Amino acid sequence: MPDSDDRPSPRSAASVSRSAPGHDPDGAAPPSAGRALVILPVLPTPDDGNAAARQPDARLSEAIALAQAIRLEVPHAEVIRVARPDPATLFGRGTAERIGGMVEAFHADLVVIDHPLSPVQQRNLERRFMAKVIDRTGLILEIFGERAHTREGQLQVELAALTYQRSRLVRSWTHLERQRGGFGFLGGPGESQLELDRRLIAERITRLKSDLEEVRRTRKLHRSARQRGGTPLVALVGYTNAGKSTLFNRLSGAGVTAEDMLFATLDPTVRRIALSSGKAMALSDTVGFVSELPTQLVAAFRATLEEVQAADLILHVRDVSHPDTAAQKADVDSVLADLGIDAANDPRVVEVLNKTDQMPATARGALHMRLANQRMMEGEERAVAVSALTGEGLDDLLDLLDRRVSAGRQVLELSVNLADGRALAWLYEHGQVLDRRDENGQAHVHVALAPSDAARFESRFVGQESR
Repeated sequence: MPDSDDRPSPRSAASVSRSAPGHDPDGAAPPSAGRALVILPVLPTPDDGNAAARQPDARLSEAIALAQAIRLEVPHAEVIRVARPDPATLFGRGTAERIGGMVEAFHADLVVIDHPLSPVQQRNLERRFMAKVIDRTGLILEIFGERAHTREGQLQVELAALTYQRSRLVRSWTHLERQRGGFGFLGGPGESQLELDRRLIAERITRLKSDLEEVRRTRKLHRSARQRGGTPLVALVGYTNAGKSTLFNRLSGAGVTAEDMLFATLDPTVRRIALSSGKAMALSDTVGFVSELPTQLVAAFRATLEEVQAADLILHVRDVSHPDTAAQKADVDSVLADLGIDAANDPRVVEVLNKTDQMPATARGALHMRLANQRMMEGEERAVAVSALTGEGLDDLLDLLDRRVSAGRQVLELSVNLADGRALAWLYEHGQVLDRRDENGQAHVHVALAPSDAARFESRFVGQESR
């Protein structure tokens, strides 16, 4: 019997045993990667962070979709309320035994616990279930590891995975009691296998960070070249499966993978787009966000996310038809805040309310009316409703982009002390220097800057007689 403090809310096998999404060109379903039980523990405390604002059924559906994203067959999934988390196993003894029975009954190879697990909890649950156990972070890392195809994406995912694995070596190895001697990089006599594994991982992490720093420098050079050419950067951000890649393909004509699947696209892509006014912009597609995004991934994808920080315009693509759209918005806003971007007040952020074709007609009409009223009251367009799939509203979005790009930069005449290399470097990085004349210890420049960058320059270098 399950513990009284662990109350299950099961889903029937039929309701969750959908085949994994995607198919091969011949129409055959891809082979299953195994059978997995999906368990969502709901704790009484705010342990779940932003996820606490979501309904458990919606969170469980997302966890199932994450498992299916790597072709796992899910014969059973359920919500379990845990009143008193056990430090050793998270669940009470009765519930842990019941889950172990389900592992055997459903012939599961894997148990996905949609909650953070400590290394000790993961090890103990594996012993009880006699099956592999991964938590939400491990599952997302599995997806990222399978989806990253470019060298940059693979470097970022490997760094995140090794950072995560380093703390779990106690679980990962069964031969830790064995001592071994060695020479050179293997370590001296008596070094344990665990110490050796940790050292090798630490060395690999150091190498990956160095490689990614080179990627970061290369991206910075590309951004500088675009800015010198006067090409503004527009970055797409949003919750995973919100339709970013479909929108990217619609606007750019690119062939980026766009499927009804979580994290269908990982590798960042930038395309140049010509607007109707004749001006051009660079459109960047980024990795999708998700609730409880592993901190290792945020850190590893720093080089990619810097594209968002440096963007002239940020399009937050939202699946407005999703029942959890408000919670998804909060999750994306939280990640943007970690990047130093206040979504509510940053004028660069525009919401693209996508998938209107999936809304009932009355709800779609109410949405358009609300946006019209906002434009009348605020005098500024901060949101536009579209369907990237059908093309509805894309002309409005392109018009908005054209207006923003056309009015987005103003030409300023600035005088900066030649000794102030930081201020000059900032202008070259964030603006387009059209003309420069150096005399009497001053650099006199004509520079095209976005209003937000002009304000940031003034606040950052105030008192330096820059105007």
